[in-house]
Amino acid sequence: MNNEPVTIYSLSTCSHCKSTKKFLGECSVEYDFVDVDMLDKKERKAILKDIKEINPKCSFPTIKIGDKVIVGYKEHKIKEALGL
Repeated sequence: MNNEPVTIYSLSTCSHCKSTKKFLGECSVEYDFVDVDMLDKKERKAILKDIKEINPKCSFPTIKIGDKVIVGYKEHKIKEALGL
């Protein structure tokens, strides 16, 4: 397993986002996450701008593993990016 930093941009009510977090937890992967819908307006606007740079559709979850970006809950791509 590589030691690339993992960040999930998610929505608190999104089932795919919850599944992604659960999967990473089951794999004992440490990650940071931002529930975009829980941010105040100013913070949300700034984060959405950042997300659009790596995922122009700005859909969730957007997972950043090192310099790799995975859009959606795609277990096989997440495993591959993590070296699992």
